[in-house]
Amino acid sequence: MGHVKALPVIVAVTGASGAPYARRLFRFLAHQGVPTHGVVSSAGRFVYRLETGRPLEEDLPAGIPLYAEDAFTAPIASGSFRTRGMVIVPCTMGTLAAVANGLANNLIHRAADVCLKERRPLIVVPRETPLSAVHLKNMLALTEAGAVVLPPAPGFYHQPRTVDDLVDFVVGRILDHLGIPHDLVAPWQGL
Repeated sequence: MGHVKALPVIVAVTGASGAPYARRLFRFLAHQGVPTHGVVSSAGRFVYRLETGRPLEEDLPAGIPLYAEDAFTAPIASGSFRTRGMVIVPCTMGTLAAVANGLANNLIHRAADVCLKERRPLIVVPRETPLSAVHLKNMLALTEAGAVVLPPAPGFYHQPRTVDDLVDFVVGRILDHLGIPHDLVAPWQGL
């Protein structure tokens, strides 16, 4: 049996606003030596560059394989490829709806479906506001299927001073749900 740290994390980037969350998660996982596989939609590539000023392929830490959304033969498309779980960050409402309804139109949907069927952690970080009844129903369906819906809503009790502090808060919560230790934000200790 391999050590749990050896299991890779899948990070999917879709076309919602929120590329700084994906960037920070990729960099943290690489710095900690956590094996990571990336998958990106065409809209995700566009928004990532728009929000960070760099193409994802150039910004990705070395050694992380990056698959296009149409790469159905990628290892992450199969349940026999063991992973620690998957994070879709940022997650469009279209992607959330597809996963919530069992569609597998691209590699992101398929890898998420694999996580659900194999009972592996699936964390979706949807970035949309306000939320419609359709969005809320899809979030409920996804939660009932076993996923964690983690909107990027940072707290302020840690007294953030920069945008990076706000990003770290959300990424810290993602890492908490993956069971990966971090020191990005101190846990609440009470008063």
